[in-house]
Formats: sequence, C-alpha cells, structure tokens
Amino acid sequence: MAELRTPLSRAKGLGSARSGSGHFIAQRVSAVALMLLIPVFVWMIARLPDMSYETARAAIGSPLGALVLLLTLTAAFYHMRLGLQVVIEDYISEPFTRAGLLIANTLLVAGLWLVALFSILVIAA
Repeated sequence: MAELRTPLSRAKGLGSARSGSGHFIAQRVSAVALMLLIPVFVWMIARLPDMSYETARAAIGSPLGALVLLLTLTAAFYHMRLGLQVVIEDYISEPFTRAGLLIANTLLVAGLWLVALFSILVIAA
C-alpha cells in the first residue's frame, strides 16, 4: 500500500489526530437537527393569530412551544460552538491564544444556553 504521508511528516512523526471524524459527525447531526427543528419553530410562530407580546408569550409558555424553542436553541448553540471551534483551530496558531479562545467559546455558548433555558422556564412557569 502506498504511503500517503509526506517525508516531512514521517520525519516529525506527525500523522492523523484521529479525532476529526467525531467532530464532523456531531456537526452534521446538529445540522440535521436544525433542518428539522427550524421549520417546526417557524411554523409554530407563523400560525400565531397575531404578533403581539401576549400571544408570543403564550406560545412560548405552552409546554410544546417551550420544548420546540429549547430544542431549537440547544441545537443552534451546539452547532455554533462546533463551527466556531473549527474556525479557531484552523486560524489561530498561538497555542495559548487558541486554548483561551476555545475555553471562551465553550463558556460563552454554555452561558447563552443557560440564559435561554432560564428565560424559557420563567415564561413557561
């Protein structure tokens, strides 16, 4: 079988990190989830009788509305974190800066998700 690595990578002992496929699959699964959830969310909003604050609050406050919104935001935030992680890993070469940005990315998305969860629970309660 032919060797596909370059002479430099063989000399440095560099090869596949063997972790990209899991990330690739997770990003595709979250994209498929969004492809299913966003039309349901848009349909839920489009069928409201009017666009008043009270109507929107009642729609989000219903168990089904809260579940659809929470699932949609969860998939969107997760997909966003994975996508931004790829950008950081591809374009930031300084190890400490990269590590800091990856941590900040995860904390930002976790914080946004917690705020969304709290807000939906307050409205639904």
